[in-house]
Amino acid sequence: MFPRYNVIVVGAGHAGCEAAAAAANLGSKTLLITMNMQTIAQMSCNPAMGGIAKGQIVREIDAMGGYSGIVTDLSMIQFRMLNRSKGPAMWSPRAQNDRMLFAQKWREMLEQTPNLDFYQDMVRGLLVKDGRCQGVVTGMGHEVMADAVVLTNGTFLNGVVHIGEKNFGGGRMAERAASGITEQLVGLGFESDRLKTGTPPRIDGRSLDYSKMEEQPGDNQVFGFSYLDVQKPKEQRSCWIAYTDSAVHDILKTGFDRSPMFAGRIDGVGPRYCPSIEDKINRFADRDRHQLFIEPEGWNTVEIYVNGFSTSLPEEVQYAALKKIPGFENVRMFRPGYAIEYDYFPPTQLDYSLETKQLQNLFFAGQINGTTGYEEAACQGLMAGINAHRKSKDVEPIILKRSDAYIGVLIDDLISKGTKEPYRMFTSRAEYRTLLRQDNADLRLTEMSYRFGLAKQERMDRVEHKKNSVEHIRELLQNTSLEPEEINDWLQRLGSAPVTEKLKAARIVLRPDVELKDFINACPKLKTLLGHYDEESIEQAGIQIKYQVYLEKERELVSRMAQMEELEIPERFDYARIASLGNEAREKLEKVRPRTLGQASRISGINPSDVQILMVYMGR
Repeated sequence: MFPRYNVIVVGAGHAGCEAAAAAANLGSKTLLITMNMQTIAQMSCNPAMGGIAKGQIVREIDAMGGYSGIVTDLSMIQFRMLNRSKGPAMWSPRAQNDRMLFAQKWREMLEQTPNLDFYQDMVRGLLVKDGRCQGVVTGMGHEVMADAVVLTNGTFLNGVVHIGEKNFGGGRMAERAASGITEQLVGLGFESDRLKTGTPPRIDGRSLDYSKMEEQPGDNQVFGFSYLDVQKPKEQRSCWIAYTDSAVHDILKTGFDRSPMFAGRIDGVGPRYCPSIEDKINRFADRDRHQLFIEPEGWNTVEIYVNGFSTSLPEEVQYAALKKIPGFENVRMFRPGYAIEYDYFPPTQLDYSLETKQLQNLFFAGQINGTTGYEEAACQGLMAGINAHRKSKDVEPIILKRSDAYIGVLIDDLISKGTKEPYRMFTSRAEYRTLLRQDNADLRLTEMSYRFGLAKQERMDRVEHKKNSVEHIRELLQNTSLEPEEINDWLQRLGSAPVTEKLKAARIVLRPDVELKDFINACPKLKTLLGHYDEESIEQAGIQIKYQVYLEKERELVSRMAQMEELEIPERFDYARIASLGNEAREKLEKVRPRTLGQASRISGINPSDVQILMVYMGR
C-alpha cells in the first residue's frame, strides 16, 4: 500500500508542517502522518505569531525558505512591531492571525508542495533494526519504511487534559492522545519526563462591553514577516486590554482546593513565563490586578481568546471569575480553559542536527524536545526536516551556530543545557542579538540556504539586490557633504543640535534622534540621490551606519569565541581518564558528549576551570 519514503514526519503541527515542507522541497519523497487531516497547522493556543524574539525566529524561517512567514502574512488580522522605542536588536514583529485561515493557508501550501504525501492515522511505534530507525507502525497496523523519521508529536504523547477535578486523555481538547511511542523509546534507553501547558477560556465577543477596555490597534504600516512580496491586509482588527481585580482574584481562590496544579494531580512543570492565572495570583499575592489581552480569533468569527487568563480551575469558577472582569459582566463562554500534561524527551539526548544519539535516522522537533511556542517548534521542524533529508542522502547536516541565528541559539541551549521546564526564546538568551536582528535575517541566512537547495532563486535575487542597494546608500551618505543651511532648519525642528560646518551625511545619521528615512525626505539633496531606493534598504543602511561600532565589537567577540568552537572533542573521548575533573563535570560531559570545547563551556554545571582542564588534556 505504501512506497518507501525518504522522510516520514509524524505530526502536523507547526514543527511537523515545516519539517515536511523542508524535506519535500529539498527533493525527498516525504510522508506527513497526522491523526486528523482537519487540524493541520492548528493554532492550539493563541491565534498569534511572533513577538519578542519569536518574531526574529519567524523571519529566520522565512529567510531560509520555510513557510511560516508567508502563511502568517496571508492570514494576519493585525500587525505590530514591538519594542520600536528601543534599539533595532530589540524590534520584534508580531501578528494576530485568523485561526481558521492560518490552518487553511498552511494546508493549501503543503498540498501544492511536490514530493509530499499525506496519511491520516496514529503512529503507535517505530520500526527499529540494528540501532537505526527504519520506519513507523501506524494504529491501523501499516508498516511504512523510510530512510529517516521526524517525530513532532506536540502535546499528544500520553497527553492528559485537566479541568478542575476532571481529567481525561487527550492531546488537545476533543482530540485523543497518542500512546506507544514513549514506552518503546524508554525501552530502547531514552529518558522521558512530563511537562504541562495550558490555555485560557474562549468566549463570545458579542457578549463583551468594549467601552470598559483599552483599544490596542495595529501599526499604521504593516511590515509583515516574509521577505517575498506577500499580500498584506489593507485593514486590521483591534485587540483590547482588560484587567483583573481583587474581586476576580477572590473568586478564583475559591477553586484553589480543586486546582489540579495545587492539589498535585499534575506532575509536569509548566512554563515559567506564561503561568496560569491561578499561579500568578498565588506567586504575586501583592498585585491587585493582572493585564489581559482580548484577542479576536479571526475576521469572520465572534470567538475571542482571553490572553493572560490561562487556567485549569473548575469550569464554574472560571465562568464566575470572568463575569467580574470589567466589560465581561454578560460574558458567554464557548469553552473553558484547561491544562494539558504530556511526555517529552530531555533534548540533551540529541545531536545538533536534532537526530537522536541513541537511534540513528530518528529526529525530534518541537514540544517533544521541551519547548513551548509555535515559533520555537516551527524552527526546529525546519532544521529537522532539512537534516532528515540530508541524512537520507548521506550528506553532512546543516548546523546553525549561535552567531548565525536565534534558531542556532535555541538548538544549542536545548542540546547543551537541556530543560526541565517548557523552553521559550527571549532576546536575552542571544549574546549576539545586535547581529541577529529581525531586519537582516535574509542577509544572514538566505545565501546559505540557497547553496544547499532550500531557498529558491527569487529569494537569492532579492538578497543580492538588497545588499547592493544598502552598499550604494552607505557609499552615497559617506561621500555626500551637506552645508549647515541645507539641514539646520530640520535639525532644530527635530530638537537636535544644529551644525556649524559642512559635514558628511553619514555623520548626521549617527545621531540617535535621526531616522534615515525622515532625513532623506527632509533634505532635497538626499531626496534626489536616494529617493528611488526602497524603504527596506534605506532602513538597513541606516542601522548599519548608526550601529557600526557595536556590530564590529560583536563580530570581534564572535571571532574570538570561534576558536573555542573549532576545538573539536573526539566523539569517543573518555572523560573518566581525566582525574582532575570533578564528578559532576565528568557526569555531565559524559551525558551531553559535547562536540566542541565551546559547547562544553555552555553546559550547565561546567565551570571555567573544567574547560581549562579539558583544553590542557586535549593539547596533550
